[in-house]
Amino acid sequence: MRIGELAARTGVSVRALRYYEEQDLLASRRSPSGQRHYPDGAVDRVELIQELYAAGLSSRSILELLPCVIGGEATPELLDRLSTERDRIDGQIGDLVSARNRLDTVITAATANLRTGRHCKNPEG
Repeated sequence: MRIGELAARTGVSVRALRYYEEQDLLASRRSPSGQRHYPDGAVDRVELIQELYAAGLSSRSILELLPCVIGGEATPELLDRLSTERDRIDGQIGDLVSARNRLDTVITAATANLRTGRHCKNPEG
């Protein structure tokens, strides 16, 4: 499939796909006229790359992890790296849960204030 079709099927911009190629995250073959052509498996690969980016991994980290994720090639170092990334994500999740809980407290207080007509007060003090 050509780059425009891959972009349409994955929801990723053509520019981003070109960037993935520059970072060696994605490969295409070129037609005699220079057009990029991707195998059908490129859709799954782009979706995986997007998931890893969304998790906060850098292109360098993704490049290091792809052989394990795609081909099942694992080393102790790679497993350590994966564990480190998971721990980092767990920390972010904890921070987000804490922020959501604080926001819930503010929403609860603001809702009560709206019903009673009172001014908002700091729920913690």
